Amino acid sequence: MGSRFHMPLAPWNQPFSAAGFAASITLTMTDGSNQMISLIATVLNEGDSIHILLNSIGAQTRQPDEIVIVDGGSADNTCEIIAGYRDRLPVRVLVEPGCNISQGRNRAIEAAAGDIIAVTDAGVQLSATWLEAITEPLLLNPDLNGVAGFFLADPQTAFEVALGATTLPLRDEIKAETFLPSSRSVAFRRSAARESGGYPEWLDYCEDLVFDLRIRSMYGRFAFEPAALVYFRPRSSVGSFYRQYFLYARGDGKADLWFKRHIIRYAAYWLLAPSIFLLGVLIESYWWGLYLPGAGYYLYQPFRRLPVILRRWRGNSIVAWLYCIIMIPVLRVVGDIAKMHGYPGGRLWRWRRKPPDWRL
Repeated sequence: MGSRFHMPLAPWNQPFSAAGFAASITLTMTDGSNQMISLIATVLNEGDSIHILLNSIGAQTRQPDEIVIVDGGSADNTCEIIAGYRDRLPVRVLVEPGCNISQGRNRAIEAAAGDIIAVTDAGVQLSATWLEAITEPLLLNPDLNGVAGFFLADPQTAFEVALGATTLPLRDEIKAETFLPSSRSVAFRRSAARESGGYPEWLDYCEDLVFDLRIRSMYGRFAFEPAALVYFRPRSSVGSFYRQYFLYARGDGKADLWFKRHIIRYAAYWLLAPSIFLLGVLIESYWWGLYLPGAGYYLYQPFRRLPVILRRWRGNSIVAWLYCIIMIPVLRVVGDIAKMHGYPGGRLWRWRRKPPDWRL
């Protein structure tokens, strides 16, 4: 991609009046605040789901002063659908064919005029108070530079319920002082994003964690605002889940993240579990009883989350319960295998490419 902080194209490559846009900004200031709020997102071929996000933005208790969406070169009708909302929302679309998600977010930040940037993703649904909740701490505290929102699964099938229980923490599992927000629900000051270097454009996955760690190292921890809720749908098949976690782990390797965590996983699967099996075979079968506390630790949180997610799902039934109870252990193993498969490739990429040291 080109250089950072360039002047974006006007929507749909039409002439753009800076004076007129500035006037519209002035007129849309809300709550007497002198800090403008920009909401940004990136999209790619989201024609089937983008309306969910846009409708939930329109239902916000506090409206953004502007919405900047970067399209990575959609081949479907994503841009046309977004254009259909311009009579209801202050939305602009910047088309940047081939850009990755980090580049897209950086382009949106560059193009945004707001002092405060709220970030979310296509395909999610924002709770009605999301924007108000995630920006209010920044409006009230000038020394704060970042706010972490929260996210919940919005499952449509029993498989998605099981996957949500397997992979997504509940509110009481979050430690506010160390929580790193997903960029489906985060807000920060534009100045902090620019001074920290923005999202790492050399990284295609886990880019939001690197961005978070840079912000936290420079400005202190994010304020945690659990009321800033985003609902999103988990992956709908084992294959798509495997690919998701493979790419996440590959991103960890590229960014040199969570090395000890990955080594512990390899040790558990390749050393501890086989050793217990051999002890049971060669000495006494009661050694196999060690698998029980291990399984309990491994599955405790997913099974604790399951009732909470099932209560929110309209398909709650005995059959769904049984299905999820069976699938959760399977999904735990599938996710771990995907991570063990993806991480070495990321480390190899890092060794070959020598990316920038984002920790400096």
